[in-house]
Formats: sequence, structure tokens, C-alpha cells
Amino acid sequence: MGKIVMVGQGQRVMESYDKGREGRGKGEGCAQSPSLPQGASERDREGEEYTQSRDFLQGSWEEAKKEDRYTQTRSLLQEAKEGNKAARDDMVQRNMGLVWSIVHRFANRGYELEDLFQVGSIGLMKAIDKFDMAFDVKFSTYAVPMITGEIKRFLRDDGMIKVSRSLKESGAKMQKAREKLQAKQGREPTLQELSEETGISREEIVMALEANGEIESIDQTYTPGDGKEVCLADRLPQEKDSHESLLNHMLLEQLLAELGDMERHLIELRYFGDKTQAQVAAELGISQVQVSRLEKKILLRMRNQVYARS
Repeated sequence: MGKIVMVGQGQRVMESYDKGREGRGKGEGCAQSPSLPQGASERDREGEEYTQSRDFLQGSWEEAKKEDRYTQTRSLLQEAKEGNKAARDDMVQRNMGLVWSIVHRFANRGYELEDLFQVGSIGLMKAIDKFDMAFDVKFSTYAVPMITGEIKRFLRDDGMIKVSRSLKESGAKMQKAREKLQAKQGREPTLQELSEETGISREEIVMALEANGEIESIDQTYTPGDGKEVCLADRLPQEKDSHESLLNHMLLEQLLAELGDMERHLIELRYFGDKTQAQVAAELGISQVQVSRLEKKILLRMRNQVYARS
């Protein structure tokens, strides 16, 4: 059998193992396993030596792998600092798991984890660019606070309306206290209970709740009980032009007069009687699906008539 040449990690591990065996042969280290009794057989001693050798090899192998990862990481960082884009991209890919582990700490903050991951990735790239090779620390030790800080800045500064840091911190503290009291009491805590739990005055709690609430657009739509989508802007009071209202009323009367009896009754029930499609179907003796189809057909015809007259 030819001689086996081992390189890299295996070479270092076997060299370390050979030194260990030589030491044991010369009486250095543990010449006899302390776990065996004085009168143990040779076979027992060989088995114990095998176990010690196996554990020694496994430990040495892990140490060698860690050393190689550390050396490889610093080599990539050096290349990235010298302008090697491939090395920089490689460093980013190798540390995606680190970013995700930090992102999950900020779950349930009102943001998608994917968005926070993008922000964390920016922090990772800043860490790669700013890491000083003179630092005698692992890259991950340096990168974690950079990634965390980037996400925290995003959570603090993001939003259409800027909220002070103190108010945001009070809101976060109040939210934790609220969840704790809800779980303990089985109900929504009062302002006084929240104030006693957090040490924040009731006035500041109210301000924090309002400041950290979600912003709603007047163009946002919602669906009330009747199933029709309504825009918030439609609910705002508006000044009405009496002349325009009169014309619209006259036009609507003409359009309704041109409908058949059942069609006119359906429209009156839906838009003047505030009936749901299910209620209209029960009153007219037809199915809800038929009500929906008829309503769409009637409204389309009325709209076309309005366009034709304008």
C-alpha cells in the first residue's frame, strides 16, 4: 500500500495526534487511564485508549476547522477591502444566516421580516466595509452590533410622521406591559394599571399610544357588513352644491323610471333601503347570485345612459 499524503486540516490533526501518542509512549500525559481499575485487562486498556484517541481526534478536527474558517474569513475580508467584488459577495452570502438570526429578534414590530432582512443586510455590508483587520476579534462579533443597530435605526426613524425616540421607547415598554397584564388578568388593562406597571404617567401612555399608532390614508378602503368596499374619503362630510344636487336627483328619477318594476325595486332596496343582497334576494324570491348579477347589469345600463346624455 502506498504512502497516504494528507494536507490541510487532516495533516494538522494527524500531526497533533502523532505527538500525543509519542507523549503517551514516553509516559507524558496520561500513561494509564484514571477511569480503569488497577487490575484491568490489556483488552480493556486498548479499548480505553481507542476511546481517548477518537475523542482527541474529533476535538482536534473541530479546532482545525474553526481555525480554517477564521483564516478564510479574514482572507475574504482582506480581498473585499482591496476591491474584490466576488469576495465581498461571498462574505455576504456566508453571513445571511447571521442576519436572519438577528432579524427574528425584531418580529411582531409591525414590519415584514423580509423588509427587516433587507435593512439588516445593509448593516452586514457596512460591517464588511468597516471591519479593521487589526481587530483581534471574529468578524461575527463585530458584525452583530452593526446589523442590530441598522435595524433599530430603521424602526426608530421609519414612518410618514417622525416620532421622538423617547415616545417610541415608551410605546414599546407599554406594549410589553400590556401583553403581560393581559396574560395575567385575562382582560385589557386600564391606564392606571399600565402606569403602575411601567412607571410612566397616564398622560405619557396616551401620547405614546397615539404616536405609535398606524397611519391610515383617506384613500384606504374597507368592507362594512353589506360586503361593498367603501373608501374612507367617501365618509368625510362634503359641502353640497344645491343646484348640482337638484340636477342629479332629476336625472336619477328619470333613470329609475326607465327600469322595469322588479329592477327599480331591487335598486331601491339596495341603495335607498340599505338592504344586503341576501335580504333583497329573500324579499324578491330569487337567489343572492341572481341579485348580484342583476344589480351589476342594471348599474351598467344606467351608467351608459348617463354617458349618452352628457
